[in-house]
Amino acid sequence: MDFTFVQMWAQMGVIAKLVVIVLVIMSIITVAVTVERVVIFRRADTQSQGYALIVKEMLAKGLFKEAAAAANNFKGSHIAPVIGAGLSEFVNARALSGSGKFDLHGAVQGAIERTTQRQMASLRKGLSALATIGSTAPFVGLFGTTFGIINSFQGMAKEGGGGLGSIAAGIAEALITTAVGIGVAIAAVLLYNVFTAKVEGLEVDTHESAGEIVAMLAKEQASR
Repeated sequence: MDFTFVQMWAQMGVIAKLVVIVLVIMSIITVAVTVERVVIFRRADTQSQGYALIVKEMLAKGLFKEAAAAANNFKGSHIAPVIGAGLSEFVNARALSGSGKFDLHGAVQGAIERTTQRQMASLRKGLSALATIGSTAPFVGLFGTTFGIINSFQGMAKEGGGGLGSIAAGIAEALITTAVGIGVAIAAVLLYNVFTAKVEGLEVDTHESAGEIVAMLAKEQASR
């Protein structure tokens, strides 16, 4: 028997073939999520750097409203929506703070925190799929291997026996699903860990930038 993919595919049972198809689908999902997240993270870094340069100049001139509006041009940034939300809240609520009954700092902080949570949830999009694939792919492959071995022994029983070669061939066919499952799981887990670390880094950047803006707005309000 030739250990080619076509030959082994032909010898597989229905369950084993379905398992291979499921693992292929998992692989496609892993690749799709990887490409999509890489594009999103690269865009976030690029646009955040661009917005940081613009907003720094605007805030130095006291153009808070313009700085908030500029955030709409950097929707791919992980920082711009957060800073924009804080600045918008500051501009809209600054007039109400004159009575002394309105907590301007709390309003700005609340707007920033809500927007940050939404941004982090958006950055984590698709990572749960990688985690699920990483944890289930080996078991899916093992499931296919179990039925592959059963199919192999059933074939041997129908033929009335078989030598070591037929047994080895059957087991090799069955173990394909386990090997594929492990390979898919390794890739998914590695990518999940890499992307999770990236999201954590972006979250730290967001909190640091937001903290600087809150402190600056607090000084601005105190000087009035």
